[in-house]
Amino acid sequence: MPVAASAIYFLNLRGDVLINRLYRDDVGGNMVDAFRMHIMQSKELGTCPVRQIGSCSFLYMRISNVYVVIVVSSNANVACAFKFVVEAVTLFKSYFGGAFDEDGIRNNFVLIYELLDEIMDFGYPQNLSPEILKLYITQEGVRSSFSSKHVDRPVPNATLQVTGAVGWRREGLVYKKNEVFLDIVESVNLLMSSKGSVLRCDVTGKVLMKCFLSGMPDLKLGLNDKIGLEKESQLKSRPTKSGKTIELDDVTFHQCVNLTRFTSEKTVSFVPPDGEFELMKYRITEGVNLPFRVLPTIKELGRTRMEVNVKVKSVFGAKMFALAVVIKIPVPKQTAKTNFQVTSGRAKYNPAIDCLVWKIRKFPGQTESTLSAEVELISTMTEKKSLTRPPIQMEFQVPMFTASGLRVRFLKVWEKSGYNTVEWVRYITKAGSYEIRC
Repeated sequence: MPVAASAIYFLNLRGDVLINRLYRDDVGGNMVDAFRMHIMQSKELGTCPVRQIGSCSFLYMRISNVYVVIVVSSNANVACAFKFVVEAVTLFKSYFGGAFDEDGIRNNFVLIYELLDEIMDFGYPQNLSPEILKLYITQEGVRSSFSSKHVDRPVPNATLQVTGAVGWRREGLVYKKNEVFLDIVESVNLLMSSKGSVLRCDVTGKVLMKCFLSGMPDLKLGLNDKIGLEKESQLKSRPTKSGKTIELDDVTFHQCVNLTRFTSEKTVSFVPPDGEFELMKYRITEGVNLPFRVLPTIKELGRTRMEVNVKVKSVFGAKMFALAVVIKIPVPKQTAKTNFQVTSGRAKYNPAIDCLVWKIRKFPGQTESTLSAEVELISTMTEKKSLTRPPIQMEFQVPMFTASGLRVRFLKVWEKSGYNTVEWVRYITKAGSYEIRC
């Protein structure tokens, strides 16, 4: 179901109209007044981004100090509308060279009006690719040198670029050194009980690429995913680099990936955009390698004292290390005094968040660190209650480690000129919601 937007408004925080464009005549000119009176002045402004007033629906999003409001008079795809807003703002930023805010809109309103006419036709979203639009909309509000650089260059056929198979990449790119940078970035989400049993665990990951390649290269990426290896019958008996295959869930790809080839051959083949982009996202729920184990012991010694002992073990390889490790251990609000002993790093009591904050700058693999603390509490007249403590939270980054075990088996580059390429692959695992109950 398409968006079918009747109008789009850009408002500041006072409700003043910065820019607006009417695409259909099925809404009146007082729509912005209705948004100000019934939505901006209500207490529910930040609770729900979709509101209906009469026969019209308002889909709005706040970005910096600007409200972007889409008005529709029919049943519309809300997710598509917000996706349009996000991509439109990204497009504007690529032209402005700065932040999307009230000043940026006022300084570039002519350019925004021109772009709004191109990216939406009769309320239906069109092409929002900055690479394509910059081929024939050469005006740039902040950097006037963009137009002057391309005055003498013939403008390519925009229709051919949009409808062609490689609309995200322009031809004629030349680099002295052809390089590809590939980063696998994963976030580990964990909820563990105080006894060490895993209650919930998953990994969300993304494959980020930077391509500086000449011409129109064709890339093929091989991962140790289970489905892909099953398709390659000649590799069934050959062990992968990680020693196991991975089941990827909820995989989404960049538009450059050849989905037909992926469906039939289970290979990630693509002609990459120039520069930096996100190739794919995925999620893994089975076989997660937890980078840290946390063993907390908290004892209440009467009404006014607590004893806190936390042991943290790194489970990844001995040659690896974690950076910027932070362990936040919750304590009661009536904490008055704390004494620490740590085997590594530094610890302090942060009354703003009611936590003992333990920081370790560099945590080697296959090692363990301990924290012992005595906590003195302010005596209260109220009857002692059994408190439900918030969980311990962890933050960390582990370079060259993947919690899912995902590995790049190969990255091949073909181009008709046959130039040599340099490929760089990097892994990093970060903490998502990494919590241990105590």
